[in-house]
Amino acid sequence: MTLLFSDREVTAALDAGATVDAMRDALRAAYAGRLVAPPRASASLGGGRMVLTAGHLTGEWYGFRSYDTFGHPEAEQVVVLHDGRTGAVRAVAVGEELGSRRTGGLGGVAVDALARPDAATLGVIGSGRQAWTQVWAAAAVRPLREVTVYSRSAARREAFATRVRAELDVPARAVESARAAVRDRDLVVLATTSPTPVLDAVDLRPGTHVNAVGFKQRDRAEFGTDLLDVADLLVTDSPAQAAAYAPPMLAADPPYAHRLLDLGAVLTGAATGRTRADQISVFCSVGLAGTEVFLLDRLVAVGATAAA
Repeated sequence: MTLLFSDREVTAALDAGATVDAMRDALRAAYAGRLVAPPRASASLGGGRMVLTAGHLTGEWYGFRSYDTFGHPEAEQVVVLHDGRTGAVRAVAVGEELGSRRTGGLGGVAVDALARPDAATLGVIGSGRQAWTQVWAAAAVRPLREVTVYSRSAARREAFATRVRAELDVPARAVESARAAVRDRDLVVLATTSPTPVLDAVDLRPGTHVNAVGFKQRDRAEFGTDLLDVADLLVTDSPAQAAAYAPPMLAADPPYAHRLLDLGAVLTGAATGRTRADQISVFCSVGLAGTEVFLLDRLVAVGATAAA
């Protein structure tokens, strides 16, 4: 029987700790070659695109995610999980939560692997769904002492801070500028739709870790090359996807490309992560293909355990 999951069911079943654990396993599997995850494909829709990502966990399952880039309020993503032995559709998730929690989980893995062990303050620029899941996941891997948030809408940033206090039990406050949000923070999240930089790297103190979730391409990026210049560590969840961006991803272009590490390699010890407390680390999130299906498979397992 095919299981169908709505956003409400995804929210109820997937907590931050389990999501981060699943994404850590997915990154390790991808680096080992067990998770086959080619770069995304797309079809023009005239003013927008339909995007497809696919993944195959060898011997277990295969599946895909589809979504469009129009940004309509009613738009929904579809994630489909097939049994790898029979081809039967095991589960379908419809909505936005699975994809955004997947991205948050990848960010949580990056924080856990790259940030200082004592990181406890977080500044976030952005107040949407992606910003929320980044903070949600970070709180699962570090004992956050305070969150500061800035976005262009005063009402939305105040609502975001209220939600952090209510749902994560972490002190949070809205601030009046991007600089105020990130100054003297241990962790910084950039999760905006801005095509121009929202961050000045000079506002970061030594030892900061940055998760960049929004645009990060040449001529369309929420940060500038000043951030890449000050970074001691540049890491992504999929070097292959980073290299396939059009226009190119800033960190996958010279003179930065040779420094861009695979987060899976850091997790397995094949690449060296943070070695000093004063290093600045930057995680360029591209959304490793197949990880939505990986998370849907874990969601099915959670449901099976609960039903047993």
